Amino acid sequence: MAVTKDDVIAALERINLPDGRSLMAHDLVRALTIEEGVVRFVIEAPNAEVARAMGPLRDAAEKLVSEIEGVSQASVALTAHGPAAKPPSLKIGGHPKPQDGPTKPSGVQRIVAIGSGKGGVGKSTVSTNIAVALAKQGRKVGLLDADIYGPSIPRMMGVNKRPASPDGKTIIPLHAHGVTLMSIGFMMEEGKATIWRGPMLMGALQQMLGQVEWGELDVLIVDLPPGTGDVQLTLCTKSELTGAIVVSTPQDVALIDARKALDMFATLKTPVLGLIENMSMFVCPDCGSEHEIFGRGGVAAEASTMGVPLLGTLPIDLETRLAGDNGTPVAAGDSPMALAYARIAEGLIKGGMA
Repeated sequence: MAVTKDDVIAALERINLPDGRSLMAHDLVRALTIEEGVVRFVIEAPNAEVARAMGPLRDAAEKLVSEIEGVSQASVALTAHGPAAKPPSLKIGGHPKPQDGPTKPSGVQRIVAIGSGKGGVGKSTVSTNIAVALAKQGRKVGLLDADIYGPSIPRMMGVNKRPASPDGKTIIPLHAHGVTLMSIGFMMEEGKATIWRGPMLMGALQQMLGQVEWGELDVLIVDLPPGTGDVQLTLCTKSELTGAIVVSTPQDVALIDARKALDMFATLKTPVLGLIENMSMFVCPDCGSEHEIFGRGGVAAEASTMGVPLLGTLPIDLETRLAGDNGTPVAAGDSPMALAYARIAEGLIKGGMA
């Protein structure tokens, strides 16, 4: 039986500190991940002195978790807040800093933007699952949620922590499912709207690209907001983009907007690496019949007209929606949809795009 985060949390609820409250009650557990039976997490003490006294507690937590059915290995790190730690600051209302020309974060080999002409076509779902699929195939992958007004990557990746900052300037990204993560959603209070003008958006995007310690990455996937606005313009002109992928559903109304996104990338001299047709059909789970709810083949025809690859066609799928809502992308598993995303990842790798 596969171990779940709830299983681990339930075990950690049994580890008590001297005041009688558990590790979880004190909110000391960070970066809990489970991959193929290997459980890893960090116990973060409030300061170094407390951390030195928590060695036996760390050992007890590691032993207890390793005894959970389905756990092959437990690895627990013990750390503490440094005295100089400060929360990272994105200055609301700040203007972007001048740049001499397009830049790329140190250590990042490629930057691939995933965009759409309109919202509601599943762009963020596709971005998340492609990132996870690439990571499963051995690539070092980063995922930047640049959808400033509607950041959904934190929910889809199952992460809801505020990134650390050792000096108040450098931002340490988060990790989940083998992917390095950054989102404006990590920096804002949940449920609060981001009401920013264009310069604020551009400044925030530059900070998330330039101040985040991305480390060594084969590819940084950037999930763009829908449309053709300030974030797209900033990314295409101020960063060294390898290229862009456009996601669309097959109906004519969606393709009208997708063509505008394609025209934007052409105008900004950003190569289009390919198109992805999402929601191409619905397969009835009871009888297996296929229903082309939004039509079918429109994106394939557009790709053929443009002379760019059709990277994949993805059906409407209940498992994909449930997986995203639960914080474990469908690409992390081994279902038919996971295999579909694996094929897209293989195509990107073979094409030298990731």
